[in-house]
Formats: sequence, C-alpha cells, structure tokens
Amino acid sequence: MSKPKLSEFDRYLKHLCEGLGHADRHAPFMDYSRGLMLPIERKSVEPLAAHTDPWHVSSKHQSLHHFVADSAWSDEAVIGRVREWVTLGMGLEDGCYWILDDTGFPKKGQHSVGVAHQYCGQLGKQANCQVAVSLSLASRRGSIPIAWRLYLPESWANDAERRRCGGVPEEIKFATKPQIALKQIRAAKNTGVPVGVVLADPAYGNDSGFREALSALELSYCVGVQSSTTVWEPGRGPLPAKAKTEGRGRQAERLRRDPRHPPLSLKELALALPAQAWQTVSWREGTNKRLRSRFAAVRVRPAHRDYLRRTPHAEQWALIEWPNGDAEPLKYWLATLPAATPLTELVHTAKMRWRIERDYQELKQEFGLNHYEGRGWRGFHHHATLCIAAYGFLLAHRLKRSGGKKNSARPKMPRLPDDYTPRGSGTGSASRTGFDRDATLSHRARARTTSRSMSVLRSAESRSEVVTQ
Repeated sequence: MSKPKLSEFDRYLKHLCEGLGHADRHAPFMDYSRGLMLPIERKSVEPLAAHTDPWHVSSKHQSLHHFVADSAWSDEAVIGRVREWVTLGMGLEDGCYWILDDTGFPKKGQHSVGVAHQYCGQLGKQANCQVAVSLSLASRRGSIPIAWRLYLPESWANDAERRRCGGVPEEIKFATKPQIALKQIRAAKNTGVPVGVVLADPAYGNDSGFREALSALELSYCVGVQSSTTVWEPGRGPLPAKAKTEGRGRQAERLRRDPRHPPLSLKELALALPAQAWQTVSWREGTNKRLRSRFAAVRVRPAHRDYLRRTPHAEQWALIEWPNGDAEPLKYWLATLPAATPLTELVHTAKMRWRIERDYQELKQEFGLNHYEGRGWRGFHHHATLCIAAYGFLLAHRLKRSGGKKNSARPKMPRLPDDYTPRGSGTGSASRTGFDRDATLSHRARARTTSRSMSVLRSAESRSEVVTQ
C-alpha cells in the first residue's frame, strides 16, 4: 500500500525537524507549530495544548511546556532550516538586505528574564518590558527573521541570582543592542547567508563604531542617523597633519580641525542645499496611495573624531528626506552604496526597512510572538523560534503563489470538551508551574482584536492540520 501524500505543511515540518536533534522532540514540535497556525485568541502553552489535543489537555500541556521551556534544542539550527526553505522563493538575486531592529514586549512584574524599565517600541515610550534584537533577511518580495536574541540589561547581566532564576546561560554577558546586532551579522556571514545591504534605524546607525565594524566586515549599509551627525560637505575635509618643524620632535600624524574650518551637521547641510538638489521620489504602494516624498543625496565624509585618525573617513552618501510642506527635514541616512547609485535606488534601499515592522506586526498579531508566559531564557527564545517557523511557512506559501488569490480561511479547530476549564479559572486547570503570572495581555482579562493583515492557511478535517498541496 502506498503511503499517503504529505501536505506541504507536513513536508515543511519534517524539514525543520532535522534541526531538532532527538526524535522525541518531533511530536511536540509539530503540535506546537500546528497550534500557532490556528486562529485562536491566545497562543501561550495552555491554549495551544487545549486546541491541539482537547481530550488530553493536562498531559499535552506538560509535553508542550517541557518542549518549549526546558528541552535543549538549538534555536539557531531550526531558524537555519526555516531560512533554507523560505529563501528559495525570495528572489534575493534581484536585491538582498539584512535588516536590524529590536522589538519590545510590555510586562508587569520583575521576574521575567530581561524585564526592565526601558524604551519599548510597541508603546513608543519607556516602560516595563523585555526587548529582543533581531536580524531579518529580506528581498523586495518578502523578509524573514534569521537571528533573534533577548537584550539583557546590566541590572540582569550583573545579578547572579536573577541570572540563575532566569536560566541565563553563563556565556551571555552584557552587550549593547548594536553589539548584539554585530554578533548576529558576523554569525550570518560565517554561515554563508546571502550577503545583503545592512539596514537599521538611528538606534544602531548613530553608533559610529557599529558603522565602522560593518565596513571592516566589507558590508555595505544604509542606516538612519540623527540630524546632529557631523559630516564634511563635498570638496572639504579635515586638515592634514601639521608639518614637522625642522630638527624638533616627531612628525605629527593625526588630522587636524580648525575653528575656521568646521564640519557641518546633516541638518545644516540639508538647509544649505539649493532647491534643485531636491527631487520627489515614490518607493512603494501604501495602504491608500503610493508613498512619495522629497529627497536629496550628497556625497560626504563622516567627521566623527577624525582628528584622532591619520586618514579621513571614506566618502559615502548622505540621504535626506524633507517632505513637501514640512518646516524642516524629516529623516537622515548614511549609506556606503557605490558612488554611481541613483537617488531612486538610495531611497528604495533606505525604505526597505519597513519590512521588519510588518514582520513584527504579523508575528505578534497572528502567531502569538508576545503571548509566551514563561519567565526563563530558553523558553523565551524557543517560543520566538517556533513563531518564526510558523511565519516562515506562510511566507513561503505566499511567495510560491504570488499574484494569486489569497486564501483568507482559518484552519479548523476541534471542539473543546464541555468540561474544559482554562488555566487560572480556579478549577480543573492545567499546571501553572514555570509560568509568569505577571504576563500582560492576559487571555482572561482582555480580548484582542484579530488582525486581518494576513491570510492563514486552510486546514484539513483532521485536528488543526494545515494542507496546501
């Protein structure tokens, strides 16, 4: 008898299982992944257990909890398998980008690993939250996170007891977000990921050491910077080292500044540009109309501490956005793209960073990236990896069927038993061991509006099995 034909989703899961190691991990991995594809309101461990095996919720809860919180499989290996599957249809040969960013997870309490009062991009302000740094591989067709790591504030990194309780590995030391990003970039380059232009916002681009490290790795970049960033306008630069006076001392080697010969801030440079330097450029379709704005691009040399150098910084592009009607320029970038790069290509490259915002939105709203309720380091990263894996399948499905009609149907779910009681309701609940009672966005406290930003794939009649053949 011939074996039944596997669905595309099952083939994908079998491909990812090769990165898990022990075969005992395959079943909980598949169940967790199928659960993340379901259109359920909350995607923490207990609801996933209830909807993937509603007649054995307690045992399934224990299995999934052990798999995500305790099992020692490699996040890097699984994400690497996701990347292998997805990149085949991304069209990277027509333009490849590495997008860096970080995202926050609002939290109550102080016990979830890495939680601290810090800037939370989701809220747009300082708040109690966790923050993770990610690197996405992108093309003009799509993008997928290929590295993910929790930022560990110094209050955690230097506290042995908090580290122990949070399960932080010994090798994890305090690192700034740009330092974490550089480590992710080096790892991507060493593992043979197709090399792309590095894109980042000013939180990374303002760090001159970060930009110099990218250049040392022979990577091109287009990164946001602040208006106060100083540069030398075309035709100007630092003064050469002072000539040695005959017979006295050593020859000076460092470049010089002169009060009568200062560099300009990018804002000063922008305000001094003539009207003909500005052009209106459109870059993609927005929600209601095509996005366009005014831009200017100038070849400059960064001036950051060049008086400590023997040679000037290399020439690069300063890209400036100044929308019509605004009183002053809006955004600034520095880019090491070739000198012959046209303005339209510079703008398209700078604006490619929007893709990572869409990744975060869909990972949180559709796959429960921010729903994990555990407190430990391993579980935080495992849950994120599983969400990225689920998102990777949908992205690959979209890429393969680009231009076709999207299927907006949700996977079907089995009916929950009549006597099923959610965890935390007071009776009949599954074990709470290892879960964060301070997690925000409780599935008991507040309903979430389901996003319609993406289509989730149709399931078979069997339990939560996604089929695309």
